[in-house]
Amino acid sequence: MSRWGNPYDNAMAENFFSILKAECIYRHKPVSFREANEIIDRYIHFYTHERIQLKTGETPLVRRLSA
Repeated sequence: MSRWGNPYDNAMAENFFSILKAECIYRHKPVSFREANEIIDRYIHFYTHERIQLKTGETPLVRRLSA
């Protein structure tokens, strides 16, 4: 853990939420909480199961199952 005031311990979460907002929320602009919830659920499924990572060339699910 980093010292108080250093953002390094939550950098991965901050990065994910930044990507979520940029690729999901700002593009679709949901009008209700229910619509936002559905869009976010679909995006999280895409992010963890279908999205191809640039470093590995594989989806996260394939990478996890191969380990």
